Amino acid sequence: MKKLMTAEDMTAIVSVTDPQYAPDGKRVAYVKSQANKEKDSYTSNIWVYDADSGTSAPWTYGEKRSADPRWSPDGRQIAFVSDRDGDVSQLYIMSAEGGEAKKLTDIPYGVSQPVWSPDGESVLVTVSLGDGESVYDQEKTEPDSFEPVEVHGLAYKRDGKGLTRGAYAQLVLVSVKSGEVKQLTNEKADHFDPAFSPDGKSLVFSANMTETDDARKPHDVCMLSLETEDLKLITSHRGSFGPSSFSPDGRYLALLGHEQEYRNATLEKAWLYDLEQDRLSCLTDMLDVHLADALIGDSLIGGAEQRPVWTKDSQGFYVIGTEQGSTGIYYVSIEGLVYPIRLEKEYINSFSMHPDEQSFIASVAKPDRPSELYSIPLGQEEKRLTDANDKFVDEHLISLPEDIQYVTEDGMTVNGWLMKPAQAAEGKQYPLILNIHGGPHMMYGHTYFHELQVLAANGYAVVYVNPRGSHGYGQEFVNAVRGDYGGKDYLDVMQAVDEAIKRDPQIDAERIGVTGGSYGGFMTNWIVGQTNRFKAAVTQRSISNWLSFHGVSDIGYFFTDWQLEHDMFTDTEKLWDRSPLKYAANVETPLLILHGERDDRCPIEQAEQLFIALKKMDKETVLVRFPKATHNLSRSGHPGQRIKRLTYISSWFDQYLS
Repeated sequence: MKKLMTAEDMTAIVSVTDPQYAPDGKRVAYVKSQANKEKDSYTSNIWVYDADSGTSAPWTYGEKRSADPRWSPDGRQIAFVSDRDGDVSQLYIMSAEGGEAKKLTDIPYGVSQPVWSPDGESVLVTVSLGDGESVYDQEKTEPDSFEPVEVHGLAYKRDGKGLTRGAYAQLVLVSVKSGEVKQLTNEKADHFDPAFSPDGKSLVFSANMTETDDARKPHDVCMLSLETEDLKLITSHRGSFGPSSFSPDGRYLALLGHEQEYRNATLEKAWLYDLEQDRLSCLTDMLDVHLADALIGDSLIGGAEQRPVWTKDSQGFYVIGTEQGSTGIYYVSIEGLVYPIRLEKEYINSFSMHPDEQSFIASVAKPDRPSELYSIPLGQEEKRLTDANDKFVDEHLISLPEDIQYVTEDGMTVNGWLMKPAQAAEGKQYPLILNIHGGPHMMYGHTYFHELQVLAANGYAVVYVNPRGSHGYGQEFVNAVRGDYGGKDYLDVMQAVDEAIKRDPQIDAERIGVTGGSYGGFMTNWIVGQTNRFKAAVTQRSISNWLSFHGVSDIGYFFTDWQLEHDMFTDTEKLWDRSPLKYAANVETPLLILHGERDDRCPIEQAEQLFIALKKMDKETVLVRFPKATHNLSRSGHPGQRIKRLTYISSWFDQYLS
């Protein structure tokens, strides 16, 4: 007899990510991660799949976190990062023949993103260093908690990190033989996504190289000569560009990014830089697909951002694309020919190409199964290679979502899913929950989602859709929410409720709840101020007041301008008109407010303002504060808090919808 899903079952889910083929294609290193309820933390270990035996074995052990496995160019060693010996991650090297891992760094600030040099003699890592800090420091000096902090720029804090205190991600080269370190960059900028040229003479990375110290800044791809230390901007302050990689012949650079034509609602495109001709060109101008992962889930832990993967002949490369509720693998040729080579109802979050270029290995999650490794031969059916979640799937009732689609009054097509209760008795009516995603430029899709499964197990139907503003349906659709928050996007999600009731006669139209986080939290707040249709609501890490959000969020000063398209000072009344707080007197729906105390993206004052306003008017509301929790509470927060969050949501709906 299968069990109904519970909030605590989150700790039974295994996250399988970051597959990396060995150079000979016979083995694959990957990462298995899991929440540890007892220690209120996460455990990650490196496993290796052997193609000959068809089995996997752990290569690291313990209850700490080991991740980012990267094979040396000759396949004889694996570099990885781990916090096994302390509070921060260091670089380790392990022989492919087995044995104990060797610790290469002892940098008190920790390291990340290991990248092998082409000659196999060094590994590049990223280290976050503040003013006066050095990779040669023996220990980290903690700032005096009573010492005043001077702030001179707009980007002085970041969700998940708090005050940045002038710290930037720098690139550091580590010798494999001696462990000697050499800092390669020192500009006041974060240096991300590093990659070597095939000859090892140059590095590419993304960074802001302007004088503008704020999050609106251009994000450029830069190339650094390791011989002369000359720095060349490839994208010349043209927009927001990220992961890039050299072609095997060294002539081209594939990069992903955009020129912010629609601000942060712009689709990611594929670009080609020709080093011989010093020419940058966009290869996918005519492709209406977002070439990045925009799918939302809550069962993946860690994982690396997917960079372009070149073919051996240097004539094209593969990237991830987000489309119609799925993420797939797309091929892009240097002439601009683009097509999906794998696009199914699934969530591919990372992949590696076999050296023979006839297949991929990918981390894939499906609606009824958390992530596993799959072999995906070109033009053939996939084969699952791991069984990390067999026990979880076999033991639990998992509700399969049904696709829904409808056309709005103004002709937009909206896609989504209706999930019925895990035990839906014939002839019995049950309540419905409308769940709204964040972003808004993200996407619900064909993946396992634990929060929704818990609600289904508790006897609720769940409808979740991608309203205008979501990725996956083209540039016009994702841009349509800008300047209209609480307008037609509100009508989109309200119509989702009508469609669900129309499709399933067992839904009780008098027992409907709504919840959402971030943008979904804003929309939940907006909904309860506009209609009394819902009998209960749960708002999470939400926005209630655009006027204060502008100045307190780590991104508010530009996000408000870009998304609401109203200036803080000249359009003050328009911002207030779009603030849910203005309509607090209209709220009759019992509202549970969940918020993290260290959320710098949507700071907790947004929740406090709404709670105080409702309480002053004797409205039915409760505020739950999660100490030390950031904006990512539901995805990477402390396991204990994540379980309590799901319990609060279920209990609130049980109280008012049962």
